[in-house]
Parts: sequence; structure tokens; C-alpha cells
Amino acid sequence: MNKALLACLLVIPQLAFSSPLPKQLAVPGGIVNIELGPITSPAPQVLFQKKRVLVLENDHKWVAVVGIPLNTKVGQYSVTIQSGKQKTQSNFEVNAKDYPAQYITLKNKRMVNPNPDDLKRISSERPAINKALNTWTEQPVDDLSFSLPVQGRLSSPFGLKRFFNNQPKNPHSGLDIAASTGTAITAPVPGVVINTGNYYYNGNTVFLDHGQGLITGYFHMSKITVQAGQLVETGTKLGEIGSTGRVTGPHLHWNVYLNKTKVDPALFVPELMQTDTVQ
Repeated sequence: MNKALLACLLVIPQLAFSSPLPKQLAVPGGIVNIELGPITSPAPQVLFQKKRVLVLENDHKWVAVVGIPLNTKVGQYSVTIQSGKQKTQSNFEVNAKDYPAQYITLKNKRMVNPNPDDLKRISSERPAINKALNTWTEQPVDDLSFSLPVQGRLSSPFGLKRFFNNQPKNPHSGLDIAASTGTAITAPVPGVVINTGNYYYNGNTVFLDHGQGLITGYFHMSKITVQAGQLVETGTKLGEIGSTGRVTGPHLHWNVYLNKTKVDPALFVPELMQTDTVQ
């Protein structure tokens, strides 16, 4: 067979299955992809609940990728689209999703009910975390197909209603991947390290900026191997699995943020899109 033809045949399946968009799931904690028009015009600015929304090019159209907060009620919502001097709206429906409950027992009771000194520490850490999560850089976002940042067992999916020592707490805001202490954690797509630190609940933490409000967070590390300001590529080692912060064992807690809201990381990972993880 002609070598050039063979090369083309090998490429075709990859092109057929690749997509720069995350899986759409119009539920609390999910994502909607809204087509905005052809790329013959400049990219419009899009707002959802007064927050900027990521806009990228897909199939020769501008598309807004909107994160839906976990506390969103079922019903109709809209985004505001600003194109030049023209302002329009696009509506979408948010459907119900009943996330299961998870009951966790923690031996360290201060991780459930912090004492006054712990609360001071938690309060002092918020500005640095908020600064990272409020990052917005005006740069093109080319592809939203993520690789898994660590090889391990998916131990806790996104959105679980959480009870620590039988006390109701905030829902699970990310995807947990369990692995042995020291297992490498790598960047799922290129980005810039915008923050590293050790925080009360999150333990050793890295935040990456991928452009236009798309932020990823990596928690509970035993070791951090990058520093703020560093450019990382897909596969760059960020650190290692650990048990720092509020944990019951070694694992990575992985967060993904869009328009300042936490969304299900599994929606960005092609190998998870067809599984029960994102139903």
C-alpha cells in the first residue's frame, strides 16, 4: 500500500473522534455549548449570571461553553451575547439531576468542625484561592479534550451530596482519583501555573490557568513539582499523589472551573464521556 495513503487512513479515525468541546449536560454542575454564529465576525463577549463565559471556535462557528453552578434550580436560563454594539440573548433549559449521597467518617474531627485557630487559617487562605479562581486571560482556547491527570481508580464522582461524620457539608466539587502515594500527577492540557500552596482543606494544591476563565485545581498532593508562573504542556508533571488536607486516603481531588463555577471534570475527558460517570 502507498505509504502516503496508509498515513491518511491512520489519521482519519483520530479526526473522526476528536472534538474540542466538552460533553454537553444541561444539569446543575454540567455544561451547555451554545452556538453564537460564524467566525466571519469577531468573537462576541458572552455573560452568564454577570460572569464572563469562555468562547472558542468550533466547526467554523463561535461557541460559548457555559458552566452551570451546582446550586442552579431547574428551569430556563439565558446568556447575554455582546457583538459590537448589538446585545442579544440565547436561552437554554437546565434539567434536574439527583446526585447520590456519600457518608464519610473522619478521625480528625477538626476537619469537620474546625476550631477558632483553624477558622482563622481558613479565612486567611481565601484571598489567594479566590485570586486564582478569578483569573481571566484573553487568549484563544483551542481544545477542551482533557487527558486524565493521574492513572488510578475513580473513587468519588462529581456532585455527591456529602456528609462528614453524619453532618451535611458542601457537595463534592470535583472528581477523585485514588492511587498510591507518590504517583505522578500531570497536566491534562497546556496551561500556566497561577498558584501553588498548602491549604487547610485542600492540602498541597496547584491551580492552572488554561485561558478565558478555564481553571483546573489539583488537591491533596504529597509533593508539588511546579511553581507559579511556569508554563506547562500536556503531560508535564505537577506533583505527586498524597494525603494532605481533608482526606481519608491518598488520592487526587481534581476540580475544573468555568465562568467561576465548579463543573464536572469528567465532561472534558473523552474516555469518560460514554461512561456512567457523566450520565
